[in-house]
Amino acid sequence: MFVRRAYIREANRPGRAERGRWPFTVPCVAELADEGLTFHSPVTFFVGDNGSGKPTLVEAIAEGFGLDSYGGRLSAKRGRPNPTKTPLGEVLSLETTAAGSRMRSGPRSKKKGFFLRAETAFQMTENLGGVPGFWDENTAEMSHGEGFLTMFRDMFNAAGFSVMDEPEAALSFTSCLRLVGLMHQLSTTGAQVICATHSPILAATPGANIIEVGDHGTRRVKWDELELVDHWRRYLTNPDNYLRHLIDP
Repeated sequence: MFVRRAYIREANRPGRAERGRWPFTVPCVAELADEGLTFHSPVTFFVGDNGSGKPTLVEAIAEGFGLDSYGGRLSAKRGRPNPTKTPLGEVLSLETTAAGSRMRSGPRSKKKGFFLRAETAFQMTENLGGVPGFWDENTAEMSHGEGFLTMFRDMFNAAGFSVMDEPEAALSFTSCLRLVGLMHQLSTTGAQVICATHSPILAATPGANIIEVGDHGTRRVKWDELELVDHWRRYLTNPDNYLRHLIDP
C-alpha cells in the first residue's frame, strides 16, 4: 500500500464560514475534515447514491498523491498546463507508507499511478491510444467498453497507486467481472486501488474494504450489508415493486 490515511491538517481545517459552503456541507467531507479517513486494505470502495460525495473524495485523494483531477498518469508530462485543484484537494493531506513516500519523491520513470475520472475517460480512450507511455492499441476504433478494458489492462498492470471514479460506466456485466479479477490481482502485488462505484459487482472484489457514503457520513460495511446490494436484489427479484411507483398503470 502507498496511502494509510487522508486528513486535513489543523491549519487547513475549514472555519465556521467555510463549513457552510460546499464541499464541507457534504457529510462525508465534513467527517473527513474532523476525523480523517484511514485505509485498511489494498482495495477500497466508496459506495453511495448520487450526491453522496464519492467523486469529491476520490478526486481529492488523487490530487493529494500528485495526480491531476482531470485524469491521467502520475508520471506523465502531458495534461492540462496549469491544473487547478478541487476545493478539497487544496487542503487535503495524505499520510503515506514508506513505499508511497518513495513513489512520490522518486524519479518520474519509477512513478506508477493513474486516475480514471468518469467524465474524461472517454476522451482518454479517443486520444491516447498509441501515445508513448499509455496503450499501444487504437482505442478510438474500439467500443467504449473495449477501450476501457484496454486502458485498465495497460495502466493498472503494475504495483502503483490507482484511483478510479465509476469505472463501470462503459462496462457490461462480463467486463465488470474482468475488472474485478484485475483489481484482485493488483491487490496481491503491492498495488493500492481506491474506487468510487455504483456497481455491486465491483464492490464484491474479494478482500476489499467497503465504505458506504451517505447522509450519515461514512461507515465500513460488508458487501451484503450495502443498501445498493439490497436494492438490486429486491429489484431483480420483482421489478414491479419499484416500477409501480414510477409508471402509471
